Amino acid sequence: MAGQILPGHVDPPTKIANAYLRRIDHAFGWLVDAPAAALVVAEVVMNFTGVMARFVFNHPLEWTDELITTCFLWLTMFGAAGALRRREHMRMTTLVGLAPKVWQPRLNALGLLAPILFLVLLLNPAIGYAVNQWNVQTPVLGLPDTYRAAAMPVGITMMILAAILRLARFAPRDIFAAFSILLVVAAALYFASPVLMAIGNDNLIVFFVVLLAAGVLSGVPIAFCFGLCTIAYLLDTSTTPLAVVAGAMDQGMSAVILLAIPLFILLGHLIVSTRMAAYIVEFLSAALGHVRGGLSYVLLAAVLLVSGISGAKTADLAAVAPVLIPEMKRRDIHPGEIVALLATSGAMAETIPPSIVLIIIGSVTGVSMAALFTGGLLPGIVLALALAFVARWRTATDTNLPPRAKLKTILYRLVLALPALALPFVIRFAVMDGVATATEVSTIGVAYSLMVGLLIYRRFEWHRLYPMLVETASLAGAVLFIIGCATAMGWALTQSNFSQAIATFLGQVPGGRYGFLAATIVVMVFLGSVLEGIPAMVLFGPLLFPIAVSFGVNQVHYAIVLVLAMGIGLFAPPFGLGYYAASSIARISPDEGLRRIWPYLGALLGGLIIVAAVPWISTGFLK
Repeated sequence: MAGQILPGHVDPPTKIANAYLRRIDHAFGWLVDAPAAALVVAEVVMNFTGVMARFVFNHPLEWTDELITTCFLWLTMFGAAGALRRREHMRMTTLVGLAPKVWQPRLNALGLLAPILFLVLLLNPAIGYAVNQWNVQTPVLGLPDTYRAAAMPVGITMMILAAILRLARFAPRDIFAAFSILLVVAAALYFASPVLMAIGNDNLIVFFVVLLAAGVLSGVPIAFCFGLCTIAYLLDTSTTPLAVVAGAMDQGMSAVILLAIPLFILLGHLIVSTRMAAYIVEFLSAALGHVRGGLSYVLLAAVLLVSGISGAKTADLAAVAPVLIPEMKRRDIHPGEIVALLATSGAMAETIPPSIVLIIIGSVTGVSMAALFTGGLLPGIVLALALAFVARWRTATDTNLPPRAKLKTILYRLVLALPALALPFVIRFAVMDGVATATEVSTIGVAYSLMVGLLIYRRFEWHRLYPMLVETASLAGAVLFIIGCATAMGWALTQSNFSQAIATFLGQVPGGRYGFLAATIVVMVFLGSVLEGIPAMVLFGPLLFPIAVSFGVNQVHYAIVLVLAMGIGLFAPPFGLGYYAASSIARISPDEGLRRIWPYLGALLGGLIIVAAVPWISTGFLK
């Protein structure tokens, strides 16, 4: 699971060293987190100002867009540094946890040394890239682009310091063992360079299959695996300057549409802090809680509705679980059933707008966001119905049911929930009807949530405001840094004609478009489990979409199939990170759901096959 610190973590040998290290780390935390939180606030204020100027006063402020773009890269890099400091970058630790006790701290140390190596190699090219951007000026304010691009070397320096501070907590023998592993791999690649160049594109298997898989399975954060493999490939097989890596990362992280990611993450925190999500769940519980399998239906409906507010699946599950899971446990529903349903509901809702994954795939492929948001709604409902069918079957012996709530109670909770229930519909219709972009509507959602929380519900946890801003920057930084590294890796693969090889291979799949869709489902379920969905989308989306078009597959339909297949892999044990995140949110051991999740996954797969076979489900409501 991302951010997990496994046993074997060793503090410095003396209490004095430990105390000094804690003080330094605390001070460094303020140095990273305070600017990140301030940048989140600045992005919200500037974006909201631009929206108001455009839609209320009909006087667009073009300079706000330039400042937003400049601040956005700084937010990404400070957020990525904060995520590395707290070890919140996405990483696969399942196999690390199964390693012998003596090797676990060594692999955890490797998970810090490998990022340090990548960042050190990238620092000087990033400085050169930022300096070269001086002659590029913004059209309205006339600011040199160096002010924006300088965020990369500053952020890289912050990340190096964060990783070193974390590494200082490990025993010297574990650091030495991890360093030895890196040294052996680097030496092997160096001496094998003539052979690797001689075999042509077959060397891609060494760098982007063997080396990448070894890094991911060893617990190295996925973003840094992408970056290291890309730099190793360029250093060993070409004379391409590493500044192109910095440029590709900048391009990947700087798309304005991606600003919706931190804003929707913040929105997810706000609906919890203002109890908007709780009011939705309480209304659904009053309406459906008395029927057999009622709480399962409530969970599915709540995740659907809350997913229409926040695009972050972890935030969605965290908003619903604390309200529902205690009641499900009181009704003696098996903990394995609870965690299985919670995890698969996360996969079910991957396409419910506003989905961060849809935002990302729209960014990297150029498919209309309004079309993706329109096309993603009905497939999510199809999968919800499939899960509801299984949930009812699994609760056939559920007799511990409460009495039906009085109509007065249901209506009272409906009235309380109405301001919260209105938000997902505002978001959907604003984007689908072209009234606002995904970024603009996320800002409107933040303003609406604050207004509802302060004026209607009169509930806002002010003491949670700073942590919310920090957590927003950290998660957004981790996600966006993956996008940057995956963009650089995708550039390297494209330059090597890898996309043509993929096209040739998939073009020979028997069965035409349906054979291609079936192959896509298999590949994306696997990649979603191993790589996590977002990097898989950024890396393979631009490569696969032209092939889909050549088969006559609608791009929106194909995007929905991709996202749903990835979601199944993401939330499927034993490797899916989303499954372990759901277990952590539910505070239930992952082992409890291992035997009980398969019928739910089967329902998701069946629903996905229906969606893939019937394009109208994804495209029927497109204009």
